[in-house]
Amino acid sequence: MHKTLIIADNVQLFDSSGLNVITFDDYLANFPKLNEPKTRVINLCDTSEYLSRGYYCSLLAQARKHRVLPAVNTINDMRMASDSHMPPRVTLPDTLEGTDATELPTTCFVVFGQTLEPSLAMVAQRAFALYPCPIMQLTMHVASESGATIGYAECRVVGFNALPADMHRYAIQQLTAFADSAWRSPAKGKKVRWDMAILVNPDEITPPSDKKALKSFVKAAENVGIHAEIVSQLNPADVGHYDALFIRETTAIEHSTYQLARAAEREGLVVMDDSQSILRCCNKVFLQDAFTYQNVPAPKSRFVSQADEDACQKLISELGLPLVLKLPESSFSRGVYKVESAAELEEKLREMLGVSALVLVQEYIFTDYDWRIGVLGGKPIYACKYFMARNHWQIYHHDGDQTDSGDFVTMATFEVPRPVLQAAVKAAKVVGNGLYGVDIKQDGHNVFVIEVNDNPSLEAGIEDKYLGKALYEIIMQEFADRLEKRGK
Repeated sequence: MHKTLIIADNVQLFDSSGLNVITFDDYLANFPKLNEPKTRVINLCDTSEYLSRGYYCSLLAQARKHRVLPAVNTINDMRMASDSHMPPRVTLPDTLEGTDATELPTTCFVVFGQTLEPSLAMVAQRAFALYPCPIMQLTMHVASESGATIGYAECRVVGFNALPADMHRYAIQQLTAFADSAWRSPAKGKKVRWDMAILVNPDEITPPSDKKALKSFVKAAENVGIHAEIVSQLNPADVGHYDALFIRETTAIEHSTYQLARAAEREGLVVMDDSQSILRCCNKVFLQDAFTYQNVPAPKSRFVSQADEDACQKLISELGLPLVLKLPESSFSRGVYKVESAAELEEKLREMLGVSALVLVQEYIFTDYDWRIGVLGGKPIYACKYFMARNHWQIYHHDGDQTDSGDFVTMATFEVPRPVLQAAVKAAKVVGNGLYGVDIKQDGHNVFVIEVNDNPSLEAGIEDKYLGKALYEIIMQEFADRLEKRGK
């Protein structure tokens, strides 16, 4: 039996409903416990803004292994489509043939696939099937041509607060019915053929793989029966020409890499980085919440949404000084800051909360180096020690357009302390089953997972220094195995 949580921006709207509705702050504060019943989350918050509370509600639900509606992939699909000036839309069903376009409502609200407009019932169901969000607003773009109604419905996700007051009772009825129903999983795409696109950005200052490593990937792919092509430009409409996508460009949610991963998955391709891994790794709030839930050893951390004096003093009393502040989405040590005092903490927090609803604050753990364990399909495949950049507290030191990094040591995975390997595998499992670089600090017998990178550096002479060409063949063989499995 599932437990269902309903989360809304304004719980007072549900006072007379008899439903147990909580706020995002309540959900954030109450960490789930191990062995809890399977949990479903219905997120009625406004998710239209990136990194808003509604966005984080769905993100944290997925971190806690709660099945959530809407999923973050759905939120991003709709938002990115709107940003590209091609708003999410659904075509009109055949049932509208012969209907006078002038008789159709110009807008309507859809609540769990249902609407109060009978003439648009099929449109509402189609919209919910394509974009499974609790509440949407449809705007009709229709015309009559040769006796038939043609056009489409533009879809926009909204929160419960956007509903007119006279629709609340109806919406709560639909919410109650949906909460008691079974949730279906979407069907997966099918494999087409055996070609791979390796996506790169030739203008990237710190790319995940250098040219020599990319050539090694192409050769390794050939050895396992895959034709790999290095591409610097790829449109979502073109991914169907391949049956595998290997992203060797630094990923981000607000970026074409995420959109391409989603497009490739819809076409049934084998993808690394898959969109779920990008989503989870690119947001440190997700990782830390998931680490807490699944007992992955990590630095003491807090999610912060306020920067007043009381909040800062509480952080200092619980975590000490100095503290490490992280924007949810950051890479190559960018968006990560160390503060030494209460005044510096408050100033930096206010600045960071101006661009994100949440900031991750961690205790500072000093080490001379970070472990980087490469994990593929749940197994460690390489190990490096990355030493801190000279006169800096991180392995990367960014100074304007200049980036400095420390030294490294590459070794066999069997030479790595067992607790480090165990923590790396456990942390990677939180994210998925792809290719990851897990960063770990070791302080005596204690280990702390800092983060999981979905697009780890794989450069000639560094990560491959111990295994050589075999490292690239291990990765390409994983692609081949997944292609083979998908083809059956």
